[in-house]
Amino acid sequence: MHLQSATAIALGAMIGLADPALAQQNPVVVELYTSQGCAACPPADDLLNQIADHDAVLPLALHVDYWDYIGWADTFGKPAFSERQKAYARKMGRKSVYTPQMIIGGLDDVQGNATMQVMAQIAEHRMNPLGGGQIAIEIVALDGGGVTINASSSGVLDYAVDVQIVRFLDKATVEIMAGENAGREITYRNIVTDWMVLDAWDGLAPFSYTLSEAVPDGTGLAVLVQEQGLGPILGAARYP
Repeated sequence: MHLQSATAIALGAMIGLADPALAQQNPVVVELYTSQGCAACPPADDLLNQIADHDAVLPLALHVDYWDYIGWADTFGKPAFSERQKAYARKMGRKSVYTPQMIIGGLDDVQGNATMQVMAQIAEHRMNPLGGGQIAIEIVALDGGGVTINASSSGVLDYAVDVQIVRFLDKATVEIMAGENAGREITYRNIVTDWMVLDAWDGLAPFSYTLSEAVPDGTGLAVLVQEQGLGPILGAARYP
């Protein structure tokens, strides 16, 4: 079966399991650690492209910089994303990192080009949401282009969490001139440009935060609630 056909079937089954009322509010967060200098990464990049527009999933591409030395500096790579991946590795008791890697829900490690395994993990998270679906996040557009972020919890959280903001480019095509992918033109989706912790939150009182700056055309904004110390992601939303 062709990869795209298999992905479409698996993704359709996954979305069929999702509660339509919750799909957009609490999508499954998929972090892809990738590099333009990694020969094994293009299939994973393509997989992320295929799921990028589905409300039940929030795929985010974090380009790392540790393959830059082999001949091509990733145009989106940042040391902060390499460090985030290394922190996940330490959390999981691993001594090294690799690409392409997908971290699903802040919890499960899957090889990024293992399509069916990725789809199975996403489906599992849709059926059994982390945190029991008790966190609700709303991103409200403001006049002038800013947004207000609201989060609430239906119960007392068992651990401290961080409210995080992720900014990303919707789409970009890169002509790679050197390195393992020399001569290839690759389109990337949901390319993370910035990832920051807004504040810690105990879930007892509703959380609210206003960003006055506009979200530029061609970009997106995601809000995640994640257990401190790179634990499970308990809630997520995206804008627009």
